[in-house]
Amino acid sequence: MTVRDRLARLREAYAPQERRPLDGYVAALSAFGALAASLAAAAKVTGCPVPERPAAADVVLISIATHKLSRLLAKDAVTSPLRAPFTRYTEPGGSAEVNEEVRGEVGTVRHAIGELVSCPFCLAMWAATALTGGLVLAPRLTRFAAAALTATAVSDFLQMGYSIAKEAAEGGPRRSPERAGTERPDRAP
Repeated sequence: MTVRDRLARLREAYAPQERRPLDGYVAALSAFGALAASLAAAAKVTGCPVPERPAAADVVLISIATHKLSRLLAKDAVTSPLRAPFTRYTEPGGSAEVNEEVRGEVGTVRHAIGELVSCPFCLAMWAATALTGGLVLAPRLTRFAAAALTATAVSDFLQMGYSIAKEAAEGGPRRSPERAGTERPDRAP
């Protein structure tokens, strides 16, 4: 019995009523494993020391940067060309984000990649691994990039807080040019 046959049997046993992209998930897991192994090998070859435990400041910095990087890659309108082969635009998502649906027949590798690249929660592990690897291999550059991502994330929250405070001061939600087309249909502007 071939690996493909075993995977087909596993897919059928796993989700008999629905086709799931297990082949794509295997490809994504393999790619993630290759990323992690490459980072570990690069650290060993270059002799970069892996800290016994990360500094608390680095954990906070990388955590916020991971949040921003994963949202930037998965939801930002400007990064939609990266997702376009795997997703299709459906509507604005508010705050410069877009909502997309996954392309490709359910059960295909294309569909699985679409699920990954359009999900900030899914991409967070990849972003955290890359940033953490960067802390080992190029700590100064990684902290610099993470600081920019963190500053952007904090700015996003401040912008949203400002909008909420402004709406409250003006007596309720108003339609602003930057929010045009992002309101939910069940809410009046």
